[in-house]
Amino acid sequence: MLGSKRSLRVGDMILKEISEMLIKGNIRDPRIESVVLTGIKLTDDLGFARVYFTVIGDEIDKEKIMEGLQSATSYIKRELSRRLRVRRIPDLRFEFDEILQEGYRVDELLRKTKRE
Repeated sequence: MLGSKRSLRVGDMILKEISEMLIKGNIRDPRIESVVLTGIKLTDDLGFARVYFTVIGDEIDKEKIMEGLQSATSYIKRELSRRLRVRRIPDLRFEFDEILQEGYRVDELLRKTKRE
């Protein structure tokens, strides 16, 4: 149980720091300028993290965004190791948050139905 509390706390710190990097423009890649982080799942041993994201706007090119995030991963890990006081920065894997997009789609369908 202690491990899961620690992984939640470290996950929150990692998510906050990566979000800050994106907001402040530390990562200068036009492919990821509209990316918003939605969550993180960290293994109990802190060795691996899945970072979930979505995109603001209608035009979503998941492939380009994933390429941008993958190319920024080593920079993000370096920055995290500089900013956080943890022994090891987990391997990061970015995944598109399909649930949020599905929610937007359902919401739009409900609005259309209500109008009709």
